[in-house]
Amino acid sequence: MSNESWQVLAREAWTHRTRAFVIGNTRVGAAALCADGSVFCGCNVEHRFRCHDVHAEVNVITSMVAGGHTDLVAIMIVAERERFTPCGGCMDWIFQFGGAECLVAYQSKADGPINTFKAAELMPHYPK
Repeated sequence: MSNESWQVLAREAWTHRTRAFVIGNTRVGAAALCADGSVFCGCNVEHRFRCHDVHAEVNVITSMVAGGHTDLVAIMIVAERERFTPCGGCMDWIFQFGGAECLVAYQSKADGPINTFKAAELMPHYPK
């Protein structure tokens, strides 16, 4: 995947991050790339009782599915945090629709470095 493609996903994710509904301090944005080049975006939506929070990764993947796609190629997650990756629950969604080869990236500040991994690198013992 080209640096330009990652930059497009990052810009979209940062834009959607501004729409996050948070009770805590962490706004998260995400952008997903499908095999045909379609891009879907999402953000985290927190619930007052916290047990119903929707993570940005889940938001973007379910939007992708609602848009008729199940072919996740890459996902970009952005938040103003020093270092982070998707949680285990979000990784389940990434593996379901993108598989072990799905590219997963994060950026902790707009126009900052983009850290990329394959899903299998983040969860090397994930069941096959």
